[in-house]
Amino acid sequence: MELQNVKLFDDNLELYSSQLTDIENAKHYIFLEVFRFNEDAMGQKYCMALAKKAKQGVKVKVLVDAWGTKQDSTFLNPIVEAGGEVRFFQKLYLTLNFISNNHRRNHRKLLVIDNEIAYMGSANISAYSLVWRELNIRIEDRMARLFRKVFLDNFALYKKFNIDKIRFKRNIFYKQLMIMQEVPSRNRQRLRHKYEQLIKNAKKNIVIETPYFLPSSKLRKALTWAVHRGVNVTVVMPKHSDVQTVDIIRRHYLGRMHKNGINIKFYTPTNLHAKCVFVDEETFSITSANFDYRSFQHQHEIALIGKEKKITKLLKAHIDTTLESCEDFDYQKWLNRTRFEKFFEWFLLPLRFLM
Repeated sequence: MELQNVKLFDDNLELYSSQLTDIENAKHYIFLEVFRFNEDAMGQKYCMALAKKAKQGVKVKVLVDAWGTKQDSTFLNPIVEAGGEVRFFQKLYLTLNFISNNHRRNHRKLLVIDNEIAYMGSANISAYSLVWRELNIRIEDRMARLFRKVFLDNFALYKKFNIDKIRFKRNIFYKQLMIMQEVPSRNRQRLRHKYEQLIKNAKKNIVIETPYFLPSSKLRKALTWAVHRGVNVTVVMPKHSDVQTVDIIRRHYLGRMHKNGINIKFYTPTNLHAKCVFVDEETFSITSANFDYRSFQHQHEIALIGKEKKITKLLKAHIDTTLESCEDFDYQKWLNRTRFEKFFEWFLLPLRFLM
C-alpha cells in the first residue's frame, strides 16, 4: 500500500514556499526541528509565520541546535512571546572536555504539521543556502503521526547528555518504510552499518549523494567490493562545498577510490547539500546525515529508509537531473597535485574523525 501524497524538493526556494504555506494553513500544531535557523531574511519569515500561528492558538514547538543556531540571538523571541516554545539542543559549555562534550549535535531537519504533513531531509533554514541543491521529502499521510512522536521524543531530551539509547535508537516501521533515528555512539553506528548492508546486498547499482564525503575504511572497502562484484557505484558530491577543510581531506581518498572503479562525480553549478543512498533503483535512504564520521558517530540524525514506488520514481528523476550538471573526477590532475597539496591533506587527515 503506497503513501497518499509524496513530493521531493531539491530547490530551497520551492521548499521554503511550500513549508510556509503549510505553516499558514496549520490548525492544531507545528513542530519544527532544525540544525541551523539563521537570523536572516528567510529566518525572519519563518519566525514571523510561526509567531503568527502561535498567537492564533496553534501549538508551536521549535527545537534548534545550540551549535548551528546562535544561542544569544533574540530573533526567535517573537515565537515565545506569542505562546510558542523554543528550545536549544545541548547548549555549549566551556569544560576541560570541550570538544567531546560539545560535539554531540542535533543535525536533524524535521517539520511536522497537524496529523497530516511531515517534511524531512537535508535543508536548514537560511537565506545563504537558497541556491543550493538539496533533497527533502514532503509526506502527506498518516505517517506524519510517527514523525510527530520522533519530534516529541527529541524535544524532551534537548538538554540530556546521557540518554536511553535503546529507546531513542528504536526503528519505526510503516508500510515498506523505516524511520531510523541515529544517536551519537563510538561503538554502534547503526546508520553506517545499515549502509554497509545495503552496499553489500546491491546487485546492479549504487548512487550516493552527499555534500561531505569522508567514508570510514569499512565503507570504502564495501564500495570497492561492490565494484568487484560488477555493481556500478557512483558517488556525487559538490566540486566545492561550503566546508573547504572537508574538500581538502576528501581529496586524499578520491584517486584510490577512482582507481578501484568507483565513479566520482562533481556537481558544479553550486553547493550540493542533498543526502541520499539509492540502491538498485529500488531501496533508498533520504536523510539528514552526511556520508562522514561526524554524522555517523557524533550527531543525532534521522533517515527514511525503504522501498516505495512513488518515492523511488521521484528520487531517480532527482538523481538524473543532478548528474546532468556534473563533471567527472580528473584522475590525472589528482596524480599531479603539488607536494604542498599532498602535505596539507596529510596534515589535516586526523581531523576527519570530527568532520
